Amino acid sequence: MTSLDLTVEPFAPRLRRHLRELVRLALPVMVARAGQMTMVTADTIVVGRYGAEDLAHLGLAGAIQGTLLAIMAGLLLGTVVKTAQAMGAGQAQEAGAVWRRSIPYALLIGLLAGLFCLAGEPFFRLTGQSEPLAVGGGRVMTIYGFGMAGAALLFTSTFFLEGIKRPLPGMVAILLANLANLGLNWGLVFGRFGLPELGAEGSALATTLVRWAMALGLMAYVWRLRDHERFGIRRPAGGWAAGGEQRRLGYAAGLSSGLEASAFSALALFAGWLGALGVGAFTVGLNLIALPFMAALGLASATAVRVGTAHGAGNRADTVLAGWSGLGLTSLLLSGVALLFWFLPDGIARLFASDPALVAVAVPVVAFSALILVADGGQVVMAQALRGRNDAWMPTALHFISYYAIMMPLGWVLAFPLQRGVMGLFEGIFIASIVSVSILSVRFWWLSRGEAGR
Repeated sequence: MTSLDLTVEPFAPRLRRHLRELVRLALPVMVARAGQMTMVTADTIVVGRYGAEDLAHLGLAGAIQGTLLAIMAGLLLGTVVKTAQAMGAGQAQEAGAVWRRSIPYALLIGLLAGLFCLAGEPFFRLTGQSEPLAVGGGRVMTIYGFGMAGAALLFTSTFFLEGIKRPLPGMVAILLANLANLGLNWGLVFGRFGLPELGAEGSALATTLVRWAMALGLMAYVWRLRDHERFGIRRPAGGWAAGGEQRRLGYAAGLSSGLEASAFSALALFAGWLGALGVGAFTVGLNLIALPFMAALGLASATAVRVGTAHGAGNRADTVLAGWSGLGLTSLLLSGVALLFWFLPDGIARLFASDPALVAVAVPVVAFSALILVADGGQVVMAQALRGRNDAWMPTALHFISYYAIMMPLGWVLAFPLQRGVMGLFEGIFIASIVSVSILSVRFWWLSRGEAGR
């Protein structure tokens, strides 16, 4: 044993420290991520009670805008990784520069995503949707498009605050946003409080207004930080070339998120071929998976910060332990949620829909969703752990295998040739998630071999 080995912290205290720090950082991040999804869930519940046809419009448009949001969040992931690495290396001034460089980039990709949303109706026609679904879903998508730039600015400011280990403002913002979104939804969907009755389009408008309010509020908060000098918030951040490394990390994450999300969107389009009830049941099931998944995404973001901080400090043992402790805690949390889905499917389905026919289709989907949660949450944690240590492109390649090479074709085969319908789509999701978490975990283990003992 060398003298260096004597200074190594014992494993049990290290594990407790990692879990304590992970929970401290992850709790507000989890609330913030879950809060983004509860806004979507509230939209689904309110519109589902308005009518099954409007829910189909919302679900179809929501699947595509969800893909765009995932791509934007992935493209901006370099903000949190580079901020965390700068803090771990003791270079707080560089953290502010990372945020400043991300703002024009976020605005650019948000505007591009918004332009794509304007083509919603022809896109749905090209993908074989019925005329009523294409028209209704296209109108909802157009409204979502006006909020895409606000969403991108919100993402990058939230990521910066998480990278400097101050996630609480993002949590507070999303909690206030949920209250505002619920009130606006109720008013604009049903025509209450003197507002027009707009159905699914009113829900999309509420979301767009709230996104811009959150984005501008958090940007103002970051700019006015009391210790802004410490982080160099208001100092020149360099030109476009200075942000090349953080964009490079984002390109890989954006492609990876886009592959995963677009694969799920393809399943939503498949569900559209099953009719309004099919896409309605798929929307309910996907929302139920997505809500705990967003909590997992919060843990994944915290894991990326912990891994990135340890990696930036050159602490190999902590880098390894940060990744595995993130996976373990996420699996434990999602197992508890899965039990609720498994034992209470009827009650949960009735929260989302009042149409008896839709409830009947959704109940088995809710129960089966319990099997998906742990694997789906675990794969996003391991992907972020890999990115926290600058392994940018391999998670993208592995996501392509899991979701494009496996989930999409398998979901189609199960749903149509094997006539499993909506359940077949979710069975494809389950198999792909198992594959994804397995190969990402093997990748993290492969890179970690021997590191914990050095």
